[in-house]
Amino acid sequence: MSDMNRAEAETVKIHPSAVIEMGAEIHPDCKIGPFCHIGPDVVLNAGVELKSHVVVSGQTTVGQDTTIFPFSVIGEIPQDLKFNGEKTRLVIGERNRIREHVTMNTGTDGGGGVTKIGDDGLFMAGCHVAHDAQIGDRVIVVNSAALAGHCIIEDDVIIGGLSGIHQFVRIGRGAIVGAVTMVTNDVIPYGLVQGPRGALDGLNLVGLKRKGVERADITALRAAFQMLAQGDGTFLERTKKLGEETTSVYVQDIVDFVLGHSDRSFLTPS
Repeated sequence: MSDMNRAEAETVKIHPSAVIEMGAEIHPDCKIGPFCHIGPDVVLNAGVELKSHVVVSGQTTVGQDTTIFPFSVIGEIPQDLKFNGEKTRLVIGERNRIREHVTMNTGTDGGGGVTKIGDDGLFMAGCHVAHDAQIGDRVIVVNSAALAGHCIIEDDVIIGGLSGIHQFVRIGRGAIVGAVTMVTNDVIPYGLVQGPRGALDGLNLVGLKRKGVERADITALRAAFQMLAQGDGTFLERTKKLGEETTSVYVQDIVDFVLGHSDRSFLTPS
């Protein structure tokens, strides 16, 4: 605790065994448990709690009321052989729960320079978020799942345990990936993906119902999925036709996602 005196440490509730490097910005409302290590470029906002044995390094900002559990390593350099020590960032939003042994890396120059985590996420024990990933709000990543570099995970997505998301893959809002699934291509919003080599097997109907989506919209999504699976023309042609016909904002989410920019192809309905 070289940059703060004992009185400040007691105000911030820092355990005396914690190591806080000079330059770190720690809000007075933080709680830092035993044997934590915080680097000089770290910013911890109000209400952040580090349970114990947590490492936060790099140019990392942790949002308000986020809790990080023991043995997590947050903000270390990317696992990318092209990385050459450039200054890149990790930005974590508010009210996230980051459980034991989670790793989150900073970005790379080639990927935009920032890894970003939204608000209200749950990152369960042992999961990994790689460089330049862009994670939305209310995302759940279950135990030991891994998100590779440059992934885009939109709001309200659930990634099942022991799953792997390939680099540059996009997963649309409200989608769910089953456990032990390898996802190598983009997943449409509200899609359901499962299997050792992920296949698009349907819609995340349970998630839609839990969210309170109207029956009419769920019916429209069912019809849209059927059209994407069995309609005339290519997958993109069917999607464009769907966009011309739909009045559902949920179906329009799928259309916009498919027609948007992507570095991967799509998982299409089986």
